[in-house]
Amino acid sequence: MKLNLKRTSLLLTGILVGGKLFAQTSDSSHVSKDYVQPFSSNNAFRTWSIGVSAGVLTMNTAFGPNSKLDFTSPNGDLGYGAYIKNQITPTFGIQADFLAGKLSGDHSQLNEQGVVPYHSFSTKIQYSGSLSANVTLGNITWRANKSAIQPYLTLGGGLMHYTPVLTYPNGTVANGKIDNDGSINEFFIPLGAGVKFNISPGINLDLGYQVNFVYSDNIDGYVHGSTNDKFAYAHAGLEFALGGRSKPQLAVHNPVSSMRTEYLWENQKTKKQLQAEIDAEKAKNDRLRTELNTTNANLAKLTMDSDGDGVSDFFDKCPNTPAGTRVDGSGCPLPITKPAENVKVYVTEEDRKVVKEAIRNLEFDFGKATIREHSFPSLDRVAQLLIDKNFSLKLAGHTDNVGSADANMKLSKDRAESIKAYLVSKGASASRIEATGYGKTQPIASNKTAKGRQINRRVEFTLY
Repeated sequence: MKLNLKRTSLLLTGILVGGKLFAQTSDSSHVSKDYVQPFSSNNAFRTWSIGVSAGVLTMNTAFGPNSKLDFTSPNGDLGYGAYIKNQITPTFGIQADFLAGKLSGDHSQLNEQGVVPYHSFSTKIQYSGSLSANVTLGNITWRANKSAIQPYLTLGGGLMHYTPVLTYPNGTVANGKIDNDGSINEFFIPLGAGVKFNISPGINLDLGYQVNFVYSDNIDGYVHGSTNDKFAYAHAGLEFALGGRSKPQLAVHNPVSSMRTEYLWENQKTKKQLQAEIDAEKAKNDRLRTELNTTNANLAKLTMDSDGDGVSDFFDKCPNTPAGTRVDGSGCPLPITKPAENVKVYVTEEDRKVVKEAIRNLEFDFGKATIREHSFPSLDRVAQLLIDKNFSLKLAGHTDNVGSADANMKLSKDRAESIKAYLVSKGASASRIEATGYGKTQPIASNKTAKGRQINRRVEFTLY
């Protein structure tokens, strides 16, 4: 089959330009079922493949005009080839190539005597074997996990076995080489470019163009000029990936895009985790707010005194006593007795020690009027002192300057009332206990230091 090289070149160019060379299979937001995580070993991919091709062999190449060829009218003849490839990385592979076919041409150049020595030539390439490096382009982008189209370049070296046959102007036919049955073994360098289309998970359509540089000037049987021969192979073929169908081809894998996908996944996962933590903290705060409201409600019950007898409703066993009625610790009226004449109450040093110890041991929950349990024993002794000696007691609550004036005033009053309620619950007379709150209005130390603020947070006991 004889074809004009220009028509062949135009056909191949049209095929290459007709496709979008760097098109991708899908947007990176879509992850295929054969997705592979970054930095996975080659065992996760199909790295071996075989290919077959057929196309046009011709002496005319993209590296020179016909006028410089030994035969000025090169023909296009059938060529066929095969290869086996090992993809080492997504962009680099090693392949062993086989190529065979026929080269022919007409009208040899004039020899040194100005005569046309040959009418035509026909060379049969029995076989050629080469080892080439294959570099895949365009599959390292941010966009798609795998590419549908892979441009590539190849470069290698190998050995060619061929037999040139020359036809003289008078029709006589002779081998280009007299000895060794007219066959020749020669080193050559194949340089190629092409593009592969991923038409199914394990099959690629291969369109390529290869120029083979022969290390001699006798592939056409005619030694002419000072340059070595070269010929082109424009071909189409199929590549078949070897291995399990569940694994993707390494040559179509995009490691950059898979790293981007992992980043997006991790970013989304982190956002969900942070949102979950925020929701958990909100739920925790809601529970604490509910507990605080419950505590404040219970505290209000402890301090509420509806009948004004000095005993809170919680401890008052005789509610709604008339105003001005003297009551005991349970809120019930005291027997009316005639006051003793000329009876004086003396506060001893031992009595003051009991009060000082109660002040020293007194602690509340932070920001609340709830008395801590370890303060109870010393308060019990104060209650017993009030019962035994019929003393009166003034409780004055104070705070530091942290917070609003209204909040501090309420807290100081609530703490004094809480102590009063406790003492009354232990039998002390509510009518002999006065509870007052002064907030932050009467500091006894500087509020500019932590120690000073601690001193200012106090409840003063005045026994009389």
